[in-house]
Amino acid sequence: MPKKPFLAGRQEFAAVYGVPGTLITQWLGRGILNYDRAVIISGSPYWLMSFVRDFEKIAPRRKEMDRRVLQQFVAEQEPGAWTESVDEVPPLLGLQETTQLFGLSSQQSMSSAVRKGGFVAPDYSLSGSPIWLLDTLTNVAAPMMQAKARTVPWAVNPQVEAAFRQRRYTGPGSVIVPRGLAAKRP
Repeated sequence: MPKKPFLAGRQEFAAVYGVPGTLITQWLGRGILNYDRAVIISGSPYWLMSFVRDFEKIAPRRKEMDRRVLQQFVAEQEPGAWTESVDEVPPLLGLQETTQLFGLSSQQSMSSAVRKGGFVAPDYSLSGSPIWLLDTLTNVAAPMMQAKARTVPWAVNPQVEAAFRQRRYTGPGSVIVPRGLAAKRP
């Protein structure tokens, strides 16, 4: 099973630099930050921790990271790996993608199972969202859920699994959907 890469969502990115989470969104809007070194999971960006660590060197204005906070996030994600490219990141799924993987009719079944503790623990909990390696879902979660299921089959959809493994998944959660004022722009 591939090592999971160290990642940071908006909240973790902000904490490392001691800024409010809304500033990360502003940096994106101003072009200071982009999604080139991020993976999109359930419609949200998760940056490579190596990029977060090096951001202070490339930021247009001096940004100083809190190395203690960075190390805390790294420790929480152990065992992990420092990666330099999103191409090195194994398939990761959030609630939206996992709903598709298991062919559930709504995200509610998935959210309910996670909230009640009846689902395999996520490999990550970043910016308040659970994230799993695809292998965790297919090798651990699927057999576990099938063994105790009463009404939901919890069968892995082979087409969705193949799309993730071949890096061609384009379903729910694969893109960032604009919200707020950005959604109103043409």
